[in-house]
Amino acid sequence: MGAAAWRTGFAGLPSGVPNQDSRTIAAAPGTNVKHPFSRELFAYWTDLRGTRAAPERNDIDPAAIRRLLGDSFVLSREAGSGCRFRIAGTQLCALFDRELRGEPFTAIWDVSSATEVGDLCAVVSEEGVGVTAGAEAQTADALHCNFEAVLLPLSLNGRPGARMVGLVVPLERPYWLGLWPIGPLRLGTIQYLGPALEPHRGALPARLRRSLTVIEGGRT
Repeated sequence: MGAAAWRTGFAGLPSGVPNQDSRTIAAAPGTNVKHPFSRELFAYWTDLRGTRAAPERNDIDPAAIRRLLGDSFVLSREAGSGCRFRIAGTQLCALFDRELRGEPFTAIWDVSSATEVGDLCAVVSEEGVGVTAGAEAQTADALHCNFEAVLLPLSLNGRPGARMVGLVVPLERPYWLGLWPIGPLRLGTIQYLGPALEPHRGALPARLRRSLTVIEGGRT
């Protein structure tokens, strides 16, 4: 996916993992984010956001994050329809051997993860915080690869959370990655990125509140 595709999309055209019960969920300023692409996207989003809940979709300059575009995506969230891919990078589509545009974001996650991923999308959209998560996938031949996913809220014409920007990037690139499609991702450890969530804990789904640990981070 090149910068032109991003500009078109933002112009508004249609378009070994821990057990879930043992996860630790935290808010952090990015220090525990593993991949340099994830750190770069979070830092760019933070700078654009300033003192706002989220940057506007049109604030993003694709040229400024050019090297991230292949692994990145944009989601839309509309009432009653969940989160769907509006834009998906070429490398991300190649991982799953199909065009992802128009698909639900949960379609790239396994059955055991899909409900929680949907909850996380709601938290990102409604609470104005980012999320990073570990993930694991394997091929039909049982070849494994670990990934890091990042999801950050964007505003659309003043509506916070109507769009989200993120990426899914492999933590290593084994020789076979891109040659054979991977299966659905399995969700691992979750961290929140941004201001502390304590004032808003009542809005978090119960399954996410149980293990929530708050660490101050990001802009306030």
